[in-house]
Amino acid sequence: MFREMRRKKQLLSEEDAAAVLNRGTAGVLALSGDDGYPYAVPLSYVYDGSKIYFHGAKAGHKVDAIRRCEKASFCVVDQDQVVPEEYTSYFRSVIVFGALRIVEDDAEKLEAIKKLAVKYAPENSAQRLKSAIDREWKPLCVMEMTVHHMTGKEAVELMRKRPGQDV
Repeated sequence: MFREMRRKKQLLSEEDAAAVLNRGTAGVLALSGDDGYPYAVPLSYVYDGSKIYFHGAKAGHKVDAIRRCEKASFCVVDQDQVVPEEYTSYFRSVIVFGALRIVEDDAEKLEAIKKLAVKYAPENSAQRLKSAIDREWKPLCVMEMTVHHMTGKEAVELMRKRPGQDV
């Protein structure tokens, strides 16, 4: 169902791709937008090993697109070092394909938003976390992406630096 990557030697292992998602702080969610136009939006996220969670407003372009079509892709760029003298960049990125849903159950929504809060504010106290969630709860929309397919890729130059790689 999903295309095989052409440059297989540059394919990241599933473990390395997951590490990219765990390290990243922002990615771009691509949806089927209005009038057949693609809609790509940068977002904060958290990956829990099997699902990716996002948050936003309860109304707008993103939510409308998700309600219309659950299929989406999400991309995170881990590294992009431009090397002008080589006319290239040393990159590492991951693309995830999956299905999105709006989290409606309050207990599920709370667990997901706590994961997001801990990722972006790990030093905050439990009380400060609770206050922030309580303050933003009413207008808060949480979206969950179930991962159907994930690939990571990195520049040949980065692959060569890995022990045991012959690229």
